[in-house]
Amino acid sequence: MQLHRLEVSAFGPYAGREVVDFDLLGADGLFLLHGDTGAGKTTLLDAVAFALFGRVPGARGDVKRLRCDYADRDTPTEVVLELTVRGRRFRVARSPEYDRPKKRGDGFTRQPAKASLTWLGGWRGEGHSRIDDVAREVESLLGLTAEQFFQVVLLPQGEFARFLRAETAEREKLLEKLFGTERFLDVERWFRERRLVKRRELDALGQANRDLVQRVAEVAGEEPPEGGGDREWLSSLLKRLDEAERDADQEAVSRAARCGAAEAEWRRARDLAERVRRVRGAREALARCAEAEPLRAAWVRERDAARRASVVAPAHEAVRRLGRALDGVVAQERAAADAVAAFGYRGVDLRADGERFREEAGGLTQLAAEARRQVADQRRVADLEQRSRAAAARLDELVAALAEVPERLAAARTAAEESALAAARLDAVAAKAAAARDLPAAEAAARAAEDARRAAVDAHQRAKEVLLGVRQQRLDGMAVELAASLRAGRACPVCGSAEHPHPAQPMLNAVTGADEERAAAEEQSALDRRNAAEQVFADASGRLAVLREAVGGQDPAALIADHRAVGALAARRAERAGALAELERRVERATRDRAELEREVAELTTRHRELGEVVRERADRLAEARGDFPDVPARRAHLLDLADALTTLADRRAAVAEHTERLAEQRVEVSRLAAEAGFADVAEALAAVRTESAVAELEAKVREVEDARVAAEAVLAELPDTDPDAEVDVAGAEARYRALRAEAERAASALAAARGRANRANELAGRLSAAWARLEPVEAEYAELDALTDVINGMGQNTRNMTLRTYVLAARLEEVAVAASARLERMSQGRYRFVHSVAAGPRGTRGGLGLDVLDDYSGQQRPAKTLSGGESFLASLALALGLSDVVAAGAVLDTLFIDEGFGTLDAETLELVMTTLDELRAGGRVVGLVSHVEELRQRIPTRLRVRKARGGSSLEVVGCV
Repeated sequence: MQLHRLEVSAFGPYAGREVVDFDLLGADGLFLLHGDTGAGKTTLLDAVAFALFGRVPGARGDVKRLRCDYADRDTPTEVVLELTVRGRRFRVARSPEYDRPKKRGDGFTRQPAKASLTWLGGWRGEGHSRIDDVAREVESLLGLTAEQFFQVVLLPQGEFARFLRAETAEREKLLEKLFGTERFLDVERWFRERRLVKRRELDALGQANRDLVQRVAEVAGEEPPEGGGDREWLSSLLKRLDEAERDADQEAVSRAARCGAAEAEWRRARDLAERVRRVRGAREALARCAEAEPLRAAWVRERDAARRASVVAPAHEAVRRLGRALDGVVAQERAAADAVAAFGYRGVDLRADGERFREEAGGLTQLAAEARRQVADQRRVADLEQRSRAAAARLDELVAALAEVPERLAAARTAAEESALAAARLDAVAAKAAAARDLPAAEAAARAAEDARRAAVDAHQRAKEVLLGVRQQRLDGMAVELAASLRAGRACPVCGSAEHPHPAQPMLNAVTGADEERAAAEEQSALDRRNAAEQVFADASGRLAVLREAVGGQDPAALIADHRAVGALAARRAERAGALAELERRVERATRDRAELEREVAELTTRHRELGEVVRERADRLAEARGDFPDVPARRAHLLDLADALTTLADRRAAVAEHTERLAEQRVEVSRLAAEAGFADVAEALAAVRTESAVAELEAKVREVEDARVAAEAVLAELPDTDPDAEVDVAGAEARYRALRAEAERAASALAAARGRANRANELAGRLSAAWARLEPVEAEYAELDALTDVINGMGQNTRNMTLRTYVLAARLEEVAVAASARLERMSQGRYRFVHSVAAGPRGTRGGLGLDVLDDYSGQQRPAKTLSGGESFLASLALALGLSDVVAAGAVLDTLFIDEGFGTLDAETLELVMTTLDELRAGGRVVGLVSHVEELRQRIPTRLRVRKARGGSSLEVVGCV
């Protein structure tokens, strides 16, 4: 990966558009990026990361605040990076999501994030304009994730120093991000989940086996064995059930035989009793039939007469119906004649006159339609006249209202402008009013602070004088204090003599060292109070000066009153602006309404005049056509009604003649049918008529007597040898049978239960044997999977207690240690090299990710935490470069950035580091150093300087030809 050009706009501290030409800076292979603290050096590295991955490394990426606060509102926030990867040159442009001021009005609008990728050389194809597509393309070309890129290209030494001192868990997290070992974590998780699934399967099979053993024992009526049972237990249980089934079968066969004999005896007794009962019943039935013979003969005669009269009754009913119909049509004929007489008709030919009147009404159809339109048009003329007058009245009112609008608009605009001006002045007026309110309290505070300061100064002076006096008194009595410390045989601290012939004697009220310390402490306390009081006084004086400057010599009461007045006007700004806008909208609507009303009045007047002329012309024609009637439709309706009445009367007279003829014919037919049926007259035939239900009832009575006699005679002929007086004990035979049947049923139930238990037990035994067969391979598979899962997760037979993921990370860390050691030995002049440790950590922490240093001076291996600041930098730089070599294996990284840390090196070590960096650029790489160290500015001629200013940072290239 080789960077060519970077452009940043309104990004970080850069308010405008800044350009970095990496081809120019990297011509010598090494350049320095320097500037003041906070100028934006690291922001350029963030811009490279943001252009490639859409985010920045470290804690800066969590804030997600990338737009420059100093940038102009119209300057977009954008980063453009031009680079070459794997022979393909392309340009990446990104903009973050940010809030920009609205182009119209107040407030902000959300600017969405954007990204694009454009091919410049080495590849033909379309670029990308979607953020996801750009991210996939960049990551595919680089072969690095964002975390790997931040570590191997932007080499932050602070993070590698922390990596050196990190505990195993923290170091493991970083290595996981760099080497992408999530798939091994997935393998560990897969084995754990697989073991859990297999364990659940094993538990389910075991529970199923135990359930089957329980069910087999329940079927056999035994307690389940402890331990789940075995095949021997199952075989003995099935044998006992088979023996029980055979015993029950023998008992059921014996009971069933005795029951069958008793049943046969009971059936024979029951059959004999039934024959005796039938013979007795037959004799009784023959006696009843003899008694009912006279009634049966009368029923037969009545039935036969009813059957012969059945043809006369319907014909007579038809006579009655025809009579009723004739009465109806006669009544209708009278009503029709009355209706015709009501019209004053005096003619004779009803149908011809009706047709003539109907033709005359047809000629009036068109004029009747015009008469209906005439009524509707007359109503429309009245409606148009009313609407025209109403529209004219509304137009007059609107014109009068619009005449008053200009004065109201002027007043509303004046009020809105006054409130807007007050709102513009409100902040300044409020600041002065606040200062005016706070001024009296600030003056009182300043006076109180001045009094407190003077009191503190006086108290400190007194405490200082006391301290000086105490010290002088102690010096004056120092001989006594020294004499008190003398001991026989010990040297004097003043003269060195071991003899003390005349030591000074103690004095009353002598000052000791404790007294001096106490006085000094009181003086220091007084000094602290004096300093605090002076600080309070300075703060109060500064506060008072600021407030007086804000007031500017004006009357505070006037400022406060002015603030109230301005605030009241500003508070009504929205109200007055809304009122003005509403008034303008109302004026606009009224103007539109006036134009609309003027058009409406003209249109209504025209339509009223035209329609009135049409109505007057049509009225003359209709007056001639109506004759003596109110209107044409009334005359036409009269003619149609008269024609209908004449037609109806003609139809009714024809119906009366037809019904009279049919009635006479039906009466002759009834007389003929009565004579043919053998009756003297029609009245006799009608007297013999019976309903169908009555005839059926007579037939049933006759049949019942005959059937009873025939049935009785058949029974006696069937059973000639049966004695009706014989007595049979059916109940005793039945009781004996039922008792034996109950015993047989109990024996059969016992057999069925025994057979069911045996069958169910055999079925469950087959299932249990199959379940035992299924369980054995699952147990073996689970044992193997359990042991393998423990090994992969660092337990069981895994003597190193390293998980698979940790093992892979340990191998990659060992590669990093080898690569970094080569650089560390050169930079430390052969003293240090890295040592990868697989030993377990404290408190049972898993090993495999330990990283120590071997000190060649002492020959001892010690933790990296014991290195000094400069040594830690060397180790961090070596580790960063080694990690870059390992992680970027297969990916060509032509550009590296090393961020800070050089200030901890002495001149000789710095020389070694620069030699190492020269080796990097000798391989064709471009190395950019980010540092404040002054000596680097003298050693590296090509520099990119970041200048900091109040309006935003800018870039300056130094030393490039």
